Order: sequence, then C-alpha cells, then structure tokens
Amino acid sequence: MAAQHMLDARVGEITERIVRRSQDARRRYLDRIEAAAQRRPQRQALGCANQAHGFAACGPSDKAMLRAGEGPSLGIVTAYNDMLSAHRPYERYPELLREAARAAGGAALVAGGVPAMCDGITQGEAGMELSLFSREVIALSTAVALSHQTFDAAVFLGICDKIVPGLVIGALSFGHLPAVFIPSGPMTSGLPNNEKSRIRQLYAEGKVGRDALLEAESQSYHGPGTCTFYGTANTNQMLMEIMGLHLPGASFVTPDTPLRDALTKAAAQRALAITALGNDHIPAGRMLDEKAFVNGIVGLHATGGSTNHTLHLVAMAAAAGIALSWDDFSALAEVTPLLARVYPNGSADVNHFHAAGGMPFVVRELLSAGLLHADAETILGRGLEAYTREPVLAPDGSLDWRDGATTSGDDKVLRGVAAPFQATGGLKVLDGSLGRAVIKTSAVAPERHVIEAPAKVFHSQEELQAAFKAGELTGDLVAVVRFQGPKANGMPELHKLMPPLGVLQDRGQRVALVTDGRLSGASGKVPAAIHVTPEALDGGAIARIRDGDMIRVDAVTGRLEVLVPPGEWAARPSATADLSANHVGVGRELFAPFRAAVGEAENGASIFAAV
Repeated sequence: MAAQHMLDARVGEITERIVRRSQDARRRYLDRIEAAAQRRPQRQALGCANQAHGFAACGPSDKAMLRAGEGPSLGIVTAYNDMLSAHRPYERYPELLREAARAAGGAALVAGGVPAMCDGITQGEAGMELSLFSREVIALSTAVALSHQTFDAAVFLGICDKIVPGLVIGALSFGHLPAVFIPSGPMTSGLPNNEKSRIRQLYAEGKVGRDALLEAESQSYHGPGTCTFYGTANTNQMLMEIMGLHLPGASFVTPDTPLRDALTKAAAQRALAITALGNDHIPAGRMLDEKAFVNGIVGLHATGGSTNHTLHLVAMAAAAGIALSWDDFSALAEVTPLLARVYPNGSADVNHFHAAGGMPFVVRELLSAGLLHADAETILGRGLEAYTREPVLAPDGSLDWRDGATTSGDDKVLRGVAAPFQATGGLKVLDGSLGRAVIKTSAVAPERHVIEAPAKVFHSQEELQAAFKAGELTGDLVAVVRFQGPKANGMPELHKLMPPLGVLQDRGQRVALVTDGRLSGASGKVPAAIHVTPEALDGGAIARIRDGDMIRVDAVTGRLEVLVPPGEWAARPSATADLSANHVGVGRELFAPFRAAVGEAENGASIFAAV
C-alpha cells in the first residue's frame, strides 16, 4: 500500500494560485489537445499514397503491422550527434527502441532529429549567442518531426541544456500523445570538479599555462555522458524524473551499460502501453499540469539546480497553458530545504549524488515533508511513490525496481529534510530599482549574500577580462555586464566572468556581478544577480548605471538596488551600445527575427506567445 503524504499548506496555496492564474489558458490548451485526440492516428484512413510513404522504408514485420494499422506506432525524436558527449550514446538507441517496440506488438520509427549544440564548446564564443534560441529551434523541429500525425506516442532522446526544454515545448504542442523522455546518463567521474576549478583560476592569474589547463579540462570531460557537475543538463534529468517523464531512477545511470539499455527498452514499451489505443491513456499535455510544474520547482530548489530553469520552466509551462512567475519560484524556495551539495554547490559530482541515494532518496524525503504533490500523474500513472524506488537488473537480466535508500550514503553530498544543508532553496528572486533578477545562493558563502559596492560597468565579458588583466579591478566592486539580454544578443552564458571574479574574491575583495545575461547552473561562488529584467536594450534600469554608482545586491531580503538619489536617477539617460558585431557571423544574422520577437526573461525569454 502506498504511503499517505499530507501536502504542506504553503505548497498547496502556491499551487492554487498558479491554477487560478492559469485557468483560462489551461482550459484552452486542454480543449485543443482533446480535439486532437479525437482525430488520433488512423493509418488505414490515410490516402493510399500517404500511407505507403509512412512505411516505405520499414522492414517486413514493421511494414506489415503499419500497413494493417493494427498495432501502435512510436515516434522517436532524437537529438543525437556524436560531438556532444551526453548525446553520443543515443547513436545506439533507435535500434534498441525498435526491438522493444516489436516485442510489445508495435513499431518504432525515427520521426525526426533536432539540433543539439554543446554549450561547453561555444562558451565565450560567438556561437553561444545562438544557444538560448536553439531551444525554440528544437521545439519547432519537434513539431516538424511529429507533424506526420501517424504516431500513437513519442519518445524523446535529449539530455543537455536547451535541448530537453525545447523537446518538452514541442511535445506539449502534441500534448494529446503520450511522451516518455529517455536519458543517456552521466559520464564516469574524472578530475574532481574543485581541482578543475582551481586550475581554471590559476590559469586566469597567469600561474599555469594553456597546456596545464587543457590537460585538466580533458581529464574532467573525458568520455560519453553528461558533464558530471550539476549544471543545466543534469538539472534537466532531475526535472524529467521528478515531473514523471522518466522511468523511476533512470536519470543518473551511466551510459553503455546493461542497466541503461534495459531502461531504454522499458521506456519504449511503457510509451506504447499508454497510448489511446489501450485502456491506460496518459497524454503528456494532461500529465504535465500545475502539480507537475510545482514538483519540478521544488526539486530544483531542493537540489540546488540550474538558474537556467527560471527561464525554461516558465517557457515549458506556458506551452501547456500554465502561467508560472518568478514569484512562484521565490515562494517555493522559502519552504523547500536544500538537500544536495553537488558541484558547483559542493565538491561532489552527480555520480556521488547518485551513489549517496540520488533521486529516490530526494523524492522520498520531499514526499515525507509534504513538499511534493504525491498524487501527481506520471508515465506510470497517478502518484510519485514509484519514484522512491531504484532500477536494478535481476539475476536473469530482467529489469526490476527495489526500494531506494532511506538514509543518505554520504551526508556531505545528500541529506534528509530533518538536517538539510540550509533551510531554504538555493535560488532567490531579487527586486528593486534595477528591476528583477535571480541569484543562486547555494554555492555562495553566507557572509557574501549581501554585497554593497561601487559599480564597474562593462558591455561584454571580454571588456571585463581585459580590465582584470590590466590590473584595473581593485577594491570592492559590483561588476555590471549589460547588453547581454535576449533582445540584445540572444542572452549568452557568461562563464568567462567567473575565474577573474573568483580571483578578486579570493584576494579579499567583496565582489558581485549584476547582468542581464545568463550563468547557468555553474555560476559558482561569486554572488551574481542574473537575468536582470527589463534588459538594457529594452529600457531596463541597468542601462542607466555608471561607474562608481553604489549597488546593493541583497540575497537575504531579496533586493537589488542602485543607491543614487531618486531625482538624479530619474533624470539620467540610458546608455547605448553598438551591437552590430553581435548580429552577423556564425549564423547570428538568421536569428534576427528571434531577437525581435523574444519576450522578457521573467516570461521565459521565449519567442512563443502564451497559449
């Protein structure tokens, strides 16, 4: 019998607020997918030419089944490429999925591919200015893949930064279909993350050369699977599991292992078991409701996940007719304890987290405290209790599940709700005269949660690096890096800022960052108010800051202020920037319509209008 869990009253109140706010848009969305479900694929009803195209290249058994129209058809949407370490394992998945589908009486076909760029390669380069918009391209590509309307369910092969959110948005456009997400897992542990960070900082100071830096990076990123720090890619996997789109315990099983392959096959069979052709239909658009998104935000806070999801979860929810706001993130952070310390919030990597108890332990602890909607629907049906179990291979090689850990295997990495690392979640929303922003506090020492210092203003991360190398960044300071928002240049991640700012902090200076750009889940130990909105190019107050203005970044009270007399501040003109060089080359000219249409960061920095 499943355990009974009483929902925390505050979580219930926040959820009800979201439900009320979303009522009209959610109803329109549900009506739309219900209408689509009434026109579910009837392959025999297609024109003969249409039908023949649909199975022309299939093998004999699949062709016979699809021609007869008797069994379910599974669409595979894949983000495979062999440049991304996390996506290289997907090369083998289509054949595994075809085998599993045949065993279940169906057929599986690769419906289409979506692009998958590696943020690790494009960091600090022009290509990073396409990164956030690649989420929208992935959503559009998913729609193209599923537009043949011949599928009864779909599985989605994607794991990294913008890829999973883009796939979710695309899947929700076809929300009448069941959707199962299939991860590839993390690479095995390499050079410890804190040692990698140390070498990066030494390189920034000129104390080691490029050869030492490249060797450290190569030892860190050394094989197939996700990078092992807790950035956006691994936060994606946590979200897909706690929101019920993965099989239980699937997120952090390493690639190319018998257990990983068994989970992949089981995912295909589960997708085929929940189509409208049977009695256990679980359409993705109904499953991903307000409860599922609240569970996702709670998981984000409890594990100290990526700040990128203050954008992505908002955009994903909007695709399902659900209106999330940063205030929801802030309110849920106040009631959610921090249970995990995974780099950059600690020294451990995700493999250590998984070994210490991982997702089954986190879900059990949050359920016990009433912080999750225990009755949320998942691909296994209603209820999260199944997600307190972990997958294992039985002696005969079959897949089974057993109860997950009830105590942490390492309390330096993972703790229960009775003794968390901190009483509230790892994210804070800031408000004030500079607009609204997000700060990740879980990796920042408590004595640095409030920084008040004079501004030093830059219009690119390269300008800041040049000032650092010239020895110009002395004394306490708040580095303001602006014209980095979605309308300006696509809102790139600004990780090149972290090593020099970390050096200044280690020298004893009190340092913070304020930017309308992004930093992802690897923002590190320097307090950083990011995603400032409105952005500089959109009339934001950040464009009025001048060198020497006193800035207060206060993650305790949630304030982001410029300490300039109100009259002087109101009369001050906004700065401008020549961004023409950011709008051409490396494909950036093709994304001009995206920059023109994109919404504010707080609304998900999306080009798609709300449903």
